[in-house]
Amino acid sequence: MARFILLAFIAGFLAVICFHQAAAGLLHAFGVIPSAPYNASAVPPFGVPAWFSASFWGGLWGIIMLWLFSHFNVAQGQWWKALLFGGIVLTLVAMLIVFPLKGQGIRLMVLPIGFIVNAAWGVGTLVFARVFQLGLEQTRGSAV
Repeated sequence: MARFILLAFIAGFLAVICFHQAAAGLLHAFGVIPSAPYNASAVPPFGVPAWFSASFWGGLWGIIMLWLFSHFNVAQGQWWKALLFGGIVLTLVAMLIVFPLKGQGIRLMVLPIGFIVNAAWGVGTLVFARVFQLGLEQTRGSAV
């Protein structure tokens, strides 16, 4: 179980760096969002760079998502379920919990952007989980 937790954390952490921030970079390049990816600004309470903070939280969410997939024996439709988990769950948590805690309020205009970058994270987390062989492999014929 310790191996699973560690590798699931690393999968989610790396997915932020390689997929979430890449999606944010594309959105920034096309002028959809004003902020560039890989933000190095210090964030409270520890003053770590914003990209590292996001990656840490991505690691924690990676443990949760991959544990749910493992616990509920999700074999069919892993790719779209990972996409939807990231896109919906993480975006709703950000909008309904994180933003209000930061005093930003609920902003519905963030929903489509959050869905895109967080869905990319979900797929990326599953990619790394497969690379790390976390036992989430699909059975033959269950690619959808």
